[in-house]
Amino acid sequence: MFKVSPLRKRQFLGGIIGVVLGVSIFYVLTLDAAEEYVSIGPMNTGHQDLSCFACHADAKGNLLQQVQSNISYTFGARAHSADFGTQDVTVNNCLECHDRANDRHPTYRFSEPRFKEAVSHIDATTCITCHTEHQEERVSVTSINYCMNCHQDLVVENDPIDISHKDLIAQEEWFTCIQCHDFHGNHKYDVPEKLADTIPMQLIQAYFDGGADPYGTDKKYTALSQEEWLKTLEK
Repeated sequence: MFKVSPLRKRQFLGGIIGVVLGVSIFYVLTLDAAEEYVSIGPMNTGHQDLSCFACHADAKGNLLQQVQSNISYTFGARAHSADFGTQDVTVNNCLECHDRANDRHPTYRFSEPRFKEAVSHIDATTCITCHTEHQEERVSVTSINYCMNCHQDLVVENDPIDISHKDLIAQEEWFTCIQCHDFHGNHKYDVPEKLADTIPMQLIQAYFDGGADPYGTDKKYTALSQEEWLKTLEK
């Protein structure tokens, strides 16, 4: 009669334990209660009540198909890699809740050829360039002089500000733009006519970091809540 060695028994038992633990951990991490442990970082300001699936939809196909597709891509048998686990988050995910007809800088506009050079400096074709998620802030762009990439030749007729836009541009005072104009143009507020009356940079930076909105809370369009977004999927 064939006798199994103690070493083989331990290896077999260890394998069984490993599989059980692996399946158990995988199951636990997929539970809603485990989202905070799976997340790569805290949610950004305004997104605290969103669940992971609001942005991270399941990738197409089962796990084996995803692995096979990516192996095929690695060896050149497939033109594109496949999403693994979850689909990549794109600008379309953001627009499902943040689509605004009045957006002063809609992402699709920057796909036009005339913005090719500007996009090489700051990729405004996607939201995450300025709003990187899981940073516990509102705006993550490192420098707020981004207006310089498109507005060097700006001409304002009947310029109302006491220090003209022409002079501000000539002096490369690009950080002053955001002190008067919110990037997306969605706030309802009176734009000042004196530079001394503009929003202080300390308040702007605090807003970017997740603090109070210095432009006010009166907006033309408000983002959808997760509940409202789910209702749109049911239609």
